[in-house]
Amino acid sequence: MIDEFEFFLEKPWSDGLPVVTPTEARLAPMLAAAGRLPEDVIGAVPPAMNVATVRDVALHALMAGCRPDHLPVVIAALDLMLLEPFNLNGVQGTMHGVAPLMIVNGPHAARVGLNGGNGCFGPGFRANASIGRAIRLILLNLGGGMAGVASATIFGSPLRYTACITENVERSPWETLAVAQGHRVDEDTIACAMVESPRLHFDDVSQDPERLLTGIADGMAALGSWNMHARSDMVVAMGPQHATLCAEAGMSRTDVHRWLVERAGRTVGDLRRGGNWRRERALALPIAVDPDDDGCFVPAIKHPDDLLLVVAGGWGPCTAICHGWSGGSRAVHGRYRVPRA
Repeated sequence: MIDEFEFFLEKPWSDGLPVVTPTEARLAPMLAAAGRLPEDVIGAVPPAMNVATVRDVALHALMAGCRPDHLPVVIAALDLMLLEPFNLNGVQGTMHGVAPLMIVNGPHAARVGLNGGNGCFGPGFRANASIGRAIRLILLNLGGGMAGVASATIFGSPLRYTACITENVERSPWETLAVAQGHRVDEDTIACAMVESPRLHFDDVSQDPERLLTGIADGMAALGSWNMHARSDMVVAMGPQHATLCAEAGMSRTDVHRWLVERAGRTVGDLRRGGNWRRERALALPIAVDPDDDGCFVPAIKHPDDLLLVVAGGWGPCTAICHGWSGGSRAVHGRYRVPRA
């Protein structure tokens, strides 16, 4: 007798964890929730360039553990990731360990149980885990992005298992990233950015924004991060406690965003001391940098659009900083439609 779980684990079809056996009976309600024909083409997934249809996406979502109402998020996220500026082909083959992080906002995110509170980057939440995992299975199976095959990743990262969160709207003092990007509160949206696993900045001492943000800015400007040596995206997920400290001092989300864009960085002299510094890289930056002036300030964020500031996580003195890739990808965002039941 064939063990269905062992059968799939013996194939190069999973992320190393058991998958839900994709029977036609299980697939039918997934396809019914898609709101599109099964044969509709989403696009070719690099680098293998196998074409993803709605049926293919539904199949991988099922294997990942998604419910039918999760499928519109998976389809919309893949649509965004296949846009040319996102450069999925480049990141599939990179030596880095970045992953496409999805930040989902809107009424649908709340209805399907996406978590933006305690433990949002970690285990225990089906919607976060299965939606992110569905994308990873698609990148592995249709895109061929397997470590040691098409992917040259040195370490990978936990974020390459699953990378999907929402914001902690209930405890945030500000508008969401989606609203800041021009979407309405009642619209369902996704933003995607190529980032590393979160680096936690713990600060239970600061009582004023200047001190708090100085520490966060220092974490954003790590010598070994690509953000210091190329134009790269970055996600800063402020915990509600840190965000509220700023808001109660009169700082809006725009104020905090501007402060970090303007002040997170290092001098050329600092960058020379270690990390990924190269003179030719400094000269290639899209901003003016004098590589021979040790006092020249190099910002971590080269363009304001590159900093995706969100409020997420539970209540506590912590902020998560997700550094970006080596400059080859631009974050993307858009609305998605949830089919009527």
